[in-house]
Amino acid sequence: MMLSQTPFFDLTLEDLEQLLKGLGKEKFRAQQLFKWVYERRIYDFDQMTNLSKEFREELPQFLDLSLPKMVSHVKSSIDGTQKFLFDVGDNETIESVLIPSDDRLTLCVSSEVGCNMACKFCFTAKQKLKKRLSAGQIVGQFVQVLGTLPEGQRISNIVFMGMGEPLDNPDAVFKAIDVLHNDWGLNVSRRKITVSTSGLVPEMWRVAAAKVRLAVSLNGSSDDIRSQVMPINRKYPLKDLLEACREHARVTRDKITFEYVLLKGVTDSLEDARRLYQLTKSIPCKINIIPFNEHPQSGYSRPTEAAVKLFQDELIRLGAHVLLRKTMGRDIYAACGQLNATYKGHPGRLNVLEPNFHAPLN
Repeated sequence: MMLSQTPFFDLTLEDLEQLLKGLGKEKFRAQQLFKWVYERRIYDFDQMTNLSKEFREELPQFLDLSLPKMVSHVKSSIDGTQKFLFDVGDNETIESVLIPSDDRLTLCVSSEVGCNMACKFCFTAKQKLKKRLSAGQIVGQFVQVLGTLPEGQRISNIVFMGMGEPLDNPDAVFKAIDVLHNDWGLNVSRRKITVSTSGLVPEMWRVAAAKVRLAVSLNGSSDDIRSQVMPINRKYPLKDLLEACREHARVTRDKITFEYVLLKGVTDSLEDARRLYQLTKSIPCKINIIPFNEHPQSGYSRPTEAAVKLFQDELIRLGAHVLLRKTMGRDIYAACGQLNATYKGHPGRLNVLEPNFHAPLN
């Protein structure tokens, strides 16, 4: 009798143990399978040589080792950032970004095709929500990108800052985190995993429960401004969001990262900097300021470098812990706010010397 197949990458170790138990198999087989797949990167049951031949022949009947297909892979000619396009079924695709730096290699993963949050400065939001990814499709991004790296190189950090709002797909996101962190799985430290949210206040407790780091996209120094650029603020205004942040910091004793996009003439004035400081000064935090990254028909502009420095200097003068996020992958539309699935009219490369010129990807 042919059993129905379960996607392997959707399963936590506990899920797999329960599945095997239901089939009359020993619990330790789950650890063996996790070790073969996640540590040794073997995706063919026939090559799992410490399993009996009979068991190996049974496995394809109830487990599917398929991974999201990598459709394209491009690399920035400026800073080495790499962008990957994956097929996630239903004629839909998502993007992931691998970001190099001196002391880490960070993978930015997507959790949805499109997004419901409709943030005005974000390219993904133009696509609207089309599909929520499964845990396996999230884990699969990590596994596939890992497979492109030279022997011995590893991904040190994971950020849920790609396409989609992670807390709009919480069950899949936190199930994926379980696999990514598990000792028998991909063994990524929880301290090296960050979940970013636009401010879905009722779901923020899940980040603390998972013992991973929290980043909050603030992007406005008042309710009026934030509601203009982030419609979610109309439902969960700054007062509620910041109170949830205080509670998170109290429970976890972690600093929160506030992400703040600088939009020329909208969020980048010195008065904005002063209001931002007042909003966040009572919360253990650091502020990442992010100059806006261009994309077609955004309606916004990137501030000058001088304006960015004035904003940063004002926050420092006031006593904030503030960092200017280095823009990575801007020339291949891989920077913050630039991700989107492939569709007609989506440019492949941006000539950063002439920001209004969109050169096609060859």
